[in-house]
Amino acid sequence: MNAATTAGAGVELANKIARLVEERGWNQEDFARISNLNRHTVRQILHGGPKRRLRNATVSQCAEALGLTVSELRNLPLDRLLPRMHGKPPDDDEALKLLNERATLPDLVNWIERNQTRAAQLRPDEIQELLEMQGPGGPLEKLGVENCVDLIERRRILVCQVKEIAGTEYLELLEQLVRLMFEKVKPRRG
Repeated sequence: MNAATTAGAGVELANKIARLVEERGWNQEDFARISNLNRHTVRQILHGGPKRRLRNATVSQCAEALGLTVSELRNLPLDRLLPRMHGKPPDDDEALKLLNERATLPDLVNWIERNQTRAAQLRPDEIQELLEMQGPGGPLEKLGVENCVDLIERRRILVCQVKEIAGTEYLELLEQLVRLMFEKVKPRRG
């Protein structure tokens, strides 16, 4: 790879990062704080790209701040990454296919037929969790499919919000709140 190709790839990656940061609604200072990168480096990324290839450590910090893997950030097209900036999972045809094949509980089968779009938004781990809930007398029967899916979706949103808060000056407050709530719900030993 020659210098021009390397620089072009660096600018392209920087432009992708800049667009994802914009989609998150972060300004330059937000991104510098969340990614733990130098402000000068962030300014270069967000305003036209660096003059040279981005260092692997820099790309890694950007990816982590954006909630992506380095491979996803480098290799996936922008149109597949943008929905993730709003907490939407990537489409996973294999996981959805698995859900359709292994759903045996009639209520779950009916829910999938009525809610194709929501079912397609479930992450592979969430699909596996739903499938495990469908046993006789399991949560899907007791609580209902709609309630279980709603809880899974709410948890996903909450986890995304916690990740956002964890990258701010409110991390200590978040830790205190979680610790207090955990003490209330953890099983008593004795």
